[in-house]
Amino acid sequence: MKLLGLSLFAGLISALGFAPLGLWPLTILAFTVLAWLVETAPSLRSALARGWWFGVGQSVLGLNWIATAFTFQAAMPAWLGWIAVVLLSLYLAVYPAAAAGLAWRWHRANRLVLVLLLAAAWIVTEWMRGTLFTGFAWNPVGVALLPTAASWSAAWIGTYGLSGIAALLGGAIWLAFAGSAQKKASAMLITAVAALSASAWLARPAPIAGAGPQVRIVQPNIGQQNKWDPRYEQENFRRFATMSGRPGTTPRLLLWPEAATPDYLTIQPGARRRLAALIGPGDLLLLGGVELVFGADGRSTAAYNSVFTLRPDGGLGERYDKAHLVPYGEYLPMRPLLSAIGLSRLAPGNLDFLGGPGPRTIDLGRFGRAGLQVCYEMIFSGKVVDRADRPDFIFNPSNDAWFGAWGPPQHLAQARLRAVEEGLPVIRATPTGISAVIDADGRLLQSLPLGTAGVIDARLPPPEPPTLFARLGNILPFAFALLLVAAAIAVRRKTR
Repeated sequence: MKLLGLSLFAGLISALGFAPLGLWPLTILAFTVLAWLVETAPSLRSALARGWWFGVGQSVLGLNWIATAFTFQAAMPAWLGWIAVVLLSLYLAVYPAAAAGLAWRWHRANRLVLVLLLAAAWIVTEWMRGTLFTGFAWNPVGVALLPTAASWSAAWIGTYGLSGIAALLGGAIWLAFAGSAQKKASAMLITAVAALSASAWLARPAPIAGAGPQVRIVQPNIGQQNKWDPRYEQENFRRFATMSGRPGTTPRLLLWPEAATPDYLTIQPGARRRLAALIGPGDLLLLGGVELVFGADGRSTAAYNSVFTLRPDGGLGERYDKAHLVPYGEYLPMRPLLSAIGLSRLAPGNLDFLGGPGPRTIDLGRFGRAGLQVCYEMIFSGKVVDRADRPDFIFNPSNDAWFGAWGPPQHLAQARLRAVEEGLPVIRATPTGISAVIDADGRLLQSLPLGTAGVIDARLPPPEPPTLFARLGNILPFAFALLLVAAAIAVRRKTR
């Protein structure tokens, strides 16, 4: 029982490596403890239990911001948010449990084999977590390594492969202290990780030369409690209008956050004209809004969470519809049943959102080609870009206003990893922070902190030629996992 408590504690410690704390050495040390816990488990059932409690601790602390989202929905009590965090964590812990069980089942009392198998299994099970049942890819362990040189390897093996590296490093420390016979294996693992990281950095392609177009990101600091209140509609518009500034001689790409306007732009030409008055003759505005879907009787039946392109003449260009929706946030699963017992969506409104067709690239003329990913979509490694029509940058309008203090910096960190993976700059626009300009190496060039109003004026960073991950996607972390399994088999045969 004490060791199950230690498993829970180690999981809690592992979450301290996530933003906003960023204590990444603790995440690695937590995997050191996990490797020991798995190795000393007397049975498969015990190994599964220890991995499960590790996962519970990691998710409960790392996802604490979800509880804050419930405070914005008057139809549900705030305490229900913490119940949701715990219940979600109990489910998400199934994946670390599976990784621990697989490593225990096949390690055959060889500690190096256990470390290799635990890393391989973690890669696969973390991918499963981000894929099954619509997926929940928030806080992959690899994101904790973003401040380190190891993060460069995401351009080759993706975020899930980077999570495997975190497990390898933790295991290497355990091997170093497990006995003199294991120190050589520990040194070899650390050297291999260092070589992979250095190679990825040295082999990264040079950015495409030339200064990009002028962009202005608007962060109006409009909180969730005022966003949909009709009493604040004029004030909210005034903030956007003032912060967008007067048109100048240099054409600008104006970038507003997710759901920036409450108007239905497709069917309200007056709203389009009001917005078009804010932009100059050479400007273009990208903003979030809602596109309604109407039934045969003329009544609205559903909606899309969309990004609209608005021209200076008030005309609409191409539109992007969010594809990966948030369960309970943008639609209510099993609505007839759950609504009958008093549950509702966290976002206001009675219409459920529909999912769009997926990643697409929109041609913005002089401003380049934009890939669009709305809010939550940005966390899904390998699924943010149309690989058949590669963009010049990714625009990620988001509304993190209901994500508490931990959610927004975690969201930003995951957007930075997408930049590293794809070799593309990422531009984020949020109503309350953290809006940012991220270059194609994942570096944070400019940002606006949480809870502040402001603008970012910048030149769009250049893209890099496609990375290895941009070409092949999530086949690469699976190949890395297979390589680890092959190494484990070779070690086991050699020491038999």
